[in-house]
Amino acid sequence: MGVSALLFVFFFFFLISPTPWLIHAQQPYVGKATTNCGTADNSTSVLGYTCNGPTTTCQAYLTFRSQSPYNTVSSISQLLNADPSQISQINSVIPNISSVIDTDQLVFVPVNCSCTGGGQYYQSNTSYVVQEGDTYFSIANNTFQSLSTCQALQAQNNISATDLQIENRLTVPLRCACPTKNQSDHNGVKYLLSYLVTWNQDVSSISAIFGVNYTTTLEANELSSSDTINALTTLLIPLQTPPTGSEALAPPPPPPSPPSPSSSSNNNTSSTKKTWVYIVAGVLGGGGGVLLVIGGIAFCIFIRRNKKKKQAAADPIVASESFEAIEKSGGKKVEKEESSKEFLESIAAIAQSLKVYTFEELKSATDNFSPSCWIKGSVYRGTIKGDFAAIKKMDGDVSEEINVLNKISHFNLICLSGVCYNDGNWYLVYEYAMNGPLSDWIYRNNIEKKVLSWTQRIQIALDVATGLNYIHNYTSPPFVHKDLKSSNVLLDSELRAKIANFGLARSADGEEGEFALTRHIVGTKGYMAPEYLENGFISTKLDVYAFGVLLLEILTGKEVSALYGGVNGRLSDVLSPVIHDENGKENLGDFMDPSLQESYPPELAVFVAGIVESCIKNDPYARPGMAEIVQSLSRIVTSSLNWEQSKTVSGYHSFA
Repeated sequence: MGVSALLFVFFFFFLISPTPWLIHAQQPYVGKATTNCGTADNSTSVLGYTCNGPTTTCQAYLTFRSQSPYNTVSSISQLLNADPSQISQINSVIPNISSVIDTDQLVFVPVNCSCTGGGQYYQSNTSYVVQEGDTYFSIANNTFQSLSTCQALQAQNNISATDLQIENRLTVPLRCACPTKNQSDHNGVKYLLSYLVTWNQDVSSISAIFGVNYTTTLEANELSSSDTINALTTLLIPLQTPPTGSEALAPPPPPPSPPSPSSSSNNNTSSTKKTWVYIVAGVLGGGGGVLLVIGGIAFCIFIRRNKKKKQAAADPIVASESFEAIEKSGGKKVEKEESSKEFLESIAAIAQSLKVYTFEELKSATDNFSPSCWIKGSVYRGTIKGDFAAIKKMDGDVSEEINVLNKISHFNLICLSGVCYNDGNWYLVYEYAMNGPLSDWIYRNNIEKKVLSWTQRIQIALDVATGLNYIHNYTSPPFVHKDLKSSNVLLDSELRAKIANFGLARSADGEEGEFALTRHIVGTKGYMAPEYLENGFISTKLDVYAFGVLLLEILTGKEVSALYGGVNGRLSDVLSPVIHDENGKENLGDFMDPSLQESYPPELAVFVAGIVESCIKNDPYARPGMAEIVQSLSRIVTSSLNWEQSKTVSGYHSFA
C-alpha cells in the first residue's frame, strides 16, 4: 500500500473514531477574558458554560472563600441563593449556620444548575442589590469572587455599565455546569464543581485536592498540559461523588524543598546546570528582552568567577535575580574593583546604549559622595565632563528599572545614561533635573515657598500625560509605571516635567485594558487604583488613576493623604462641589491652591477638575486612556496661554 493510501486510512479512522479528548471535552476555560468587560469572547465561557448535557438541570457545586461580611453559612447561602442546611451539612467543619467561618476557608455550596435564559447557558441564579461604588466588574470579581462575570451580568440584566444605578436589583448568573453524556458514560462523572482558582495553583495541584485524574480535569476544561490557568477564574472539577468538608480543609501543596547543603563538586555542577535551565526559561518566557539575556549572562559570569575564587572557609555565594553577587570570607568582603569592572564590561558589550562607569569615576564626580553633593535619600549630584548628573545608589533588584529605561527614550521620561557596580551595590547615573521633584513645588506647606503659575501647572500635567501616553501606546511592549506620584515627577531648568523611578514598572500584559494579576501589592498609598489594591489587577489604567490623583494635587496644593482624610476616603467628594454644583466656579476658592491667588481661568479649572473625576472612577474601563487625556490637556494649555496673554489687556475670555 502506498504512502498516500496509508495516510488516507489513518485520517479516515482518526475522523470516524472519536479521540478521548473529543469524548470527554466539556467547556472552554474562561481565562483572562473575564477582565475585559467590553468584550464577550466567543472562544471562552465568559457568558456561561454551554448547555451540552443530556439533561437541562442537575445538582452542581460551587466553591466560595469566606470573606466578611459573607463569612457565615447564613450570609453565604443568602448571597448565593443556596440551602443553608445543605451548606452546613456538606461543610462538616461548620457546626451551625450562625458560626463565623475562618477567613479564606473554602466553602462548598450545592446549587441547582439549569439551562435558563433561552437554554443556551447553564447557570444558578441569585440576586444582588447594587451598592454605592459597585460596577459590574467589582460585583462579579469582588462580591461573587468570579462566580459570575461582568459580561454575563450585563447580558443577563440588559443594563449598560454606564446606566448601573444604586439600588438596582440584578439577577446574577452563577457559573455552574452539568456533565455531558460522554463524561458520565466514560468516566462516571456525576457532578461538576466550579472551583475558584487562587494564587500559585495549577490544574495538577487542584485535581489532587479532590483526588481527580489530572487529565480528566484538563479535558473537562478543554485545556492542554501546556496551558496555564489564572487566579480569579473558575475551573470545572469532574466528580464522581459530592465534595466533602475534608477537601475544603486540604492544605495547599508544600513549596519545593530547598537543596541540602553540600560541598561536593557534583552537587555544585548539578546546581549550575539547573541555574542555566532557569535562566533560559526566564529569558524565553519573558519575550527574550535584552536585559533578561544580560541577567542570565551576568549571573553565570559571577558563578564562574566565584568558583575560581572559592576557598575552603568561604560562605556560599549569595546571588539574586538582580545580578548581585557578594563573596564573604571571615566576615570580610573580598569583591574587588577589578572584578566589578570585568563584570560590567561584559554587560556593556550587549547594552551598548549604557555607559559603564568605574566607582572611582563616580567618587570623583561627587567629591567622594560629599554631603554637599547629597540631594535626597541615596541620590547625589555629580559632575561628569562638565555636566550635572544624578547618581543613585541602590542595593536591591535594579533589573526591572534598567530593563525598562534601556528600552524607552522620551523627553518626558528621565534618561538613564550609565551604570556602575561596586562592592555589592549598583549606582545608576541619570540625567539631572535641576528643579527637583514636583512635590517640592505644589504642596501648600513647602518650606521654600516655591510657586507655580496656572499655565506652568497645566504644562507639567501635559508633560506627565505625554510621558505616560508614550509608555502605554508607543513602546513594545507597553509599560505600566505603577508608582506615579509627585515625588517621582522631576522638573528640569525650564520647569518641564520628566517621570522618574521606574523600579516598579512592568510590561502591560496584552492589549489596552486587559488585566494582568499579581498578589505582590506595592506602591504609594492614595495613588493606587482600587482594582489593584483589592484584587491585584494590573493594566495601564493604574497609571490613569494615579495621574488623576496627581492632577488633583496640582490643582489643590494638598497632598493626597490630606485630601483623603478630609472626606473620609472619598476623593470624588472633593470634586463634587466644583463639578456638579450650579455654583461650581464660585466654589473654586475653597478648592484651588491659595498660592494661585485666584490667578487662574475658572472655566478651565472646572474643566480640569472634570478630567480628574474621569481618571479616578472605580471602574477602570470607565477611565479615559492617556491619549485622550493628552488631547484634552493640549487644548487647555493652548487656552491657558491665550488667557495669560489676554488677561492684562482686555480681561479674561472664556476658552473652555
